[in-house]
Amino acid sequence: MNRTARLYALVEELRAAAPRPLTVAALAARFEVSTRTVQRDLQALMAAGLPVRTAPGRGGGWSIDPEMTLPPIHFTAEEASALAVALAATDARAPYAGAARTAAQKIAASMTGPASAAAQELAARIVTLPSPSDSTVRAAVEQGLTAHTVLRLTYIDAAGRESDRVVEPAGLLTADGRWYLIGWCRTRQAGRGFRLDRITAAVPTTERARPHDLAALLRGSAAAGAVRPTTLAPLTSLA
Repeated sequence: MNRTARLYALVEELRAAAPRPLTVAALAARFEVSTRTVQRDLQALMAAGLPVRTAPGRGGGWSIDPEMTLPPIHFTAEEASALAVALAATDARAPYAGAARTAAQKIAASMTGPASAAAQELAARIVTLPSPSDSTVRAAVEQGLTAHTVLRLTYIDAAGRESDRVVEPAGLLTADGRWYLIGWCRTRQAGRGFRLDRITAAVPTTERARPHDLAALLRGSAAAGAVRPTTLAPLTSLA
């Protein structure tokens, strides 16, 4: 994450937690940078005129004007519980897992009444078995997908063979609890799927990737029948 993106993310993190303050140490852990870097970023936000402030001493930290928080969202108890389950299913290996966490904070901060109570009560009764995650690989894949740029991957296939690939990312496939990066593999000159937990190294480039039709890349593969999740329909209809 570059500094500009991190500054925006810091504001969103503070907004989600407002009016509760967050410590520099907690923010540094969240963005995987040093406390000195976070302190410098927060000072820059303050100098730019954003309503961020710091409170010293025990229980203190950095916060933002509560007026910048989201207005209440009126969920039903069932909708709030469904969101808790969906967020719990997003484990550390999933693409944009870090962003899912901040989204959860925003949703939690904006919910009130019975919906908030239902989500909190159910969340307290969900557990998971942690799995290993390579945040560097995940971040590189996220950057390639979001910025539409070419990725350089080191990949281990099902037979244990390692290879280096140059990939133009097109989208994501989820199946049986696993995530796959779908893209045009320049090395193989064909559409390919790369299981994220088999990518041992990923380096984003600044080269723009060509657009590819996801369905066309999947044609002829075991995932040819993949369909867009119905729960994403409201998002895809925004365009």
